[in-house]
Amino acid sequence: MSTAESSSPIEAGVIIRRILFFILLIGLSLLYLLVTFRGLDSPKGMDQAQIAREIARGKSFTTKVLRPVSIWQNGETREAEPIIKNSNRDTYHAPLHPVLLSWALKIVGGDDADRWRMTESDTVYKLDRVVAATAVICFLIAIGINYLLISRIFDPKIGGVTALLMLLCDLNWKFTQTGLPQMFMLLLFSCACLFAYRAIEATSEGRIALVPALLAAAFLGLLALTHWLAIWIVLGFAIYAGFFLRPRGAVGLAALVVVLLLAIFPLLKNMQYGGSMGGTAILAVFNGLGGSEDSVMRTYNLQDAYLPLQNLPFKIVRTTILQAGDLFTNLGSLLTAPLFFLALLHPFKRKSIANFRWCLLLMWLMASVGMAIFGLKEGASTDPNQLHVLFAPLFAGYGLALVAILWSRLQVVSLIPPLRHAHFVVAILISAGPLILDLPRQVREVGRTGTVPPHWPPYYPAALNTGLAPQVREDEIVVTDQPWAVAWYADRTALWLPNRLSVFKDLEALSATQDTPFAGLLISPYSHSTRVLPGVYNEYEEWAPLVLDGWASVATRNGPGTLANLDPEMRTILTRYPSPVRFVDSLLVFWSVSGNSTTP
Repeated sequence: MSTAESSSPIEAGVIIRRILFFILLIGLSLLYLLVTFRGLDSPKGMDQAQIAREIARGKSFTTKVLRPVSIWQNGETREAEPIIKNSNRDTYHAPLHPVLLSWALKIVGGDDADRWRMTESDTVYKLDRVVAATAVICFLIAIGINYLLISRIFDPKIGGVTALLMLLCDLNWKFTQTGLPQMFMLLLFSCACLFAYRAIEATSEGRIALVPALLAAAFLGLLALTHWLAIWIVLGFAIYAGFFLRPRGAVGLAALVVVLLLAIFPLLKNMQYGGSMGGTAILAVFNGLGGSEDSVMRTYNLQDAYLPLQNLPFKIVRTTILQAGDLFTNLGSLLTAPLFFLALLHPFKRKSIANFRWCLLLMWLMASVGMAIFGLKEGASTDPNQLHVLFAPLFAGYGLALVAILWSRLQVVSLIPPLRHAHFVVAILISAGPLILDLPRQVREVGRTGTVPPHWPPYYPAALNTGLAPQVREDEIVVTDQPWAVAWYADRTALWLPNRLSVFKDLEALSATQDTPFAGLLISPYSHSTRVLPGVYNEYEEWAPLVLDGWASVATRNGPGTLANLDPEMRTILTRYPSPVRFVDSLLVFWSVSGNSTTP
């Protein structure tokens, strides 16, 4: 038998597996985008989407989401009276992901919101699919990059299994549907690691590693421009490069210079508009100290706020413990990902493989420090600050390699050939468990109802897009507990509900003098659907009678105002907004200056 004849069955098997892989890839993409997709479900995802639309309109990095603390920063920076009308420069989000989304929106004409107006039969905003499709494309490219990288580190077999693990990871698909930048970050981080590994290879072979190291730094710089928290990953790489890549010291310094050159312009813009290079985003450090991040952003004057930085060490310890407890979930529930830490103890023969794991570990440790400082919610695997997911593929690849080495040493494997790849099958089946269990349920639900329900509560896109938008002029401001949803779905400027009634009154008067009057107050389940009653009072305090009015009105079968009108101060405010519009019973109510009181 010739060599060609003997190899043909093997090549045929490879081709069949690749065809099946791409069929699965296309099938899952279509299912998540067209069948089970319910719209964006992340506040920060919607926020970045509406910024992207403003960029697509040629309005640079402006936002229709007004944070009271940003308005205060605006006044402090100018050393003058705050400006509501022009205080719409965003200094909270890193710029690169909104730029990416703006290109996608521009291609489909998403800069013209009227072209994408929802109809009565729509439950999902069509531009939500554009945002999700962008994330899916980034995710699929990231799978390819990781396949190439892990195949280079180990072999194509481990690379292929890792690619399949990524494709069947439920957490990755969930991130594609949030509007958050994690899948774009996964792509950038994977590219950075590809060049970082080549730099480590060069050093292991006694060659200068400057060029691949700088390319790795460039992609890490882009990563930091996608999420400011990724600067901790940059620091991890710079430390490793400075000590272990040739020429030592110079490479680490050069990497930092590259990142600084990429980030300096947006940082200076933050300084110009927000008074600090960290902009409004830096204030997220107070999350969990004197209250939630929401309460900090809703605060007007930080000088009067209770922001106890002395509690930061306790927060770091608490968040670190939470990260440890949720690590498996945050790594996408990939069975072999946690085994990376055992792989640190294995003496890999190739120096590049052995050394790259320490680079990965250092970047992950620094990322964990950043997450501990700025916060990571317990049990929220799709938290906006979740960076563990970026490391999951490479961690899983190292774990698979360790399992493959140990599995091959078992005598039973050599005696029973069918068991040769059993460890891969087990890893795939267990890792795919969350997707296998959840996706059929979602498909059945859609098949049973015939429609895909929105994320209600708290979001009802059609009510904002077709109900709220026509009642508010473009120069008016909606005061609400979900400004990101109003800005994205209604395409109207929205002020986040201030923490104090006195601040509301001051901003109300200020907006009137700047020809941007308040159109009304929109209260949604966002403020109360995920909190117990004491939590609502702690978060919203003086606004609690209005926030809880919806449930009180539903319970008593009365119209809006059942609870709010019992509070004298709230009753006085509502006299200026006397026309309540009920969009979803009494749980989504727009208290307008003058509006149609019937339910749209």
